[in-house]
Amino acid sequence: MPDLVILNRQRRHPVRVPSLKRFLLRLCLRLGIADKEFAVFLTNDRTIRRFNRRYRGHDKATDVLSFATHRLSGPSWGFEKDYLGDIIISVERARHQAVEEKRSLHQELRILLIHGLLHLLGHDHESDRGQMRRKELRLQKDLL
Repeated sequence: MPDLVILNRQRRHPVRVPSLKRFLLRLCLRLGIADKEFAVFLTNDRTIRRFNRRYRGHDKATDVLSFATHRLSGPSWGFEKDYLGDIIISVERARHQAVEEKRSLHQELRILLIHGLLHLLGHDHESDRGQMRRKELRLQKDLL
């Protein structure tokens, strides 16, 4: 089983981290990546906005960012071959989206985890003609 790290760096909105961890374990098993590792950072809009501006050139808060290690080349980076990367989620943004979509925060976080993990695995909804979205919807149907 993967060694999953979830760091809750925000305190404004209560998050059930053990439940999210159990969900991620099921998701990893479903995706066939139980031998891979990654980290999840739960933060606020201000922090994710800084990451979005610095690494994507977008000066605004977003819901989820994924930083995949497979996009980095060469052994000098020092990543283990089984480390997929990092997922950063704004719990503040997720809460707003949950209210808009009439979902719980917990359900919205699960949806964002599916999205972020698919990005770590190399999926790109901006260029794949809907393949990633179809996979997301299938996973949501099966796991939520």
